[in-house]
Amino acid sequence: MQLTPKIIQIVNHLEKIQPFNPQDSLDGARKYLETMSLQLSGKKESIAMIEELNIQKDDHQIPVRIYRPRGKEIKSSSAIIYIHGGWFMAGGYETHDAVVRKLANKTGSVVIFIDYRLSPEHPFPAGLNDCINGIGWVFENAEYLGIDPDKIGIIGDSAGGALSTAVSTQLGKQLKFQILIYPAADNQLNSKSWETYENGPVLNKQGGIDAWAGYLPEEEKGNPLAIPVLIKDFKETPPTFIILAEHDPLLDDGKQLAMNMEKAGVKLKTKLYKDMVHGFMHMGELLEEMQSAVNEMAGFAHQNLKSHEEIV
Repeated sequence: MQLTPKIIQIVNHLEKIQPFNPQDSLDGARKYLETMSLQLSGKKESIAMIEELNIQKDDHQIPVRIYRPRGKEIKSSSAIIYIHGGWFMAGGYETHDAVVRKLANKTGSVVIFIDYRLSPEHPFPAGLNDCINGIGWVFENAEYLGIDPDKIGIIGDSAGGALSTAVSTQLGKQLKFQILIYPAADNQLNSKSWETYENGPVLNKQGGIDAWAGYLPEEEKGNPLAIPVLIKDFKETPPTFIILAEHDPLLDDGKQLAMNMEKAGVKLKTKLYKDMVHGFMHMGELLEEMQSAVNEMAGFAHQNLKSHEEIV
């Protein structure tokens, strides 16, 4: 494993992060991701507007944040649903705020961030149900939201990539594209890349074991909607772009998912970011590859939304 000086600098920084006053290990993990994102994401871009609302569903509410890009006054805008990562147990508005702002501005699309319920308090399928129900609400309320229901795609990173993959098997005919950023595709953690990067950087195997244990009830351990590499039926899946990182324990699982999609006939694009580690989208302060990935995602989104608007 040959890491670049910038990645070594980041890894050294990550080792020094001390979450503020964690109540327990779970609270510590959540605060660690928040701290990492705040310290390494870089300056947040200004956007036109942020709105927050709650979708009422049965016995709970699904929080949603809506990002409207600057310089756009389109009444019927394209939209991107964003499903965040964090090992199913962490992450939210603030951990992904810098990334989502960039995506909104670069794509010119409204980005709708679904703050789904987290494990272990809410194991599978709670988070997936929130994503599906939240997206259903977006389509039902497209006119109210000022978006075009025929121009909607989905992006998910890490655990959010697993959720997005499952969502697109259910709702994919309504979605124009899907982007998966270093997706968490398998719960076995037995690939060659997991062997190589068992102790990091960024992720480690014990953390992955604990995360999947908290997310996946015993009776769901063979459910393809929880474990994307088990999915056989991709007929609903829209054109998909999978972004992978070279020094990432999830690399081989992401490659396997890509291979499965390709065999099933999904229109697929993949990109391996050399020298990058898991979570590099949160490291824009030091890594120019973060902006390169945003640019590529915007290009893919425009191509599949068939938008005639210029990429800003």
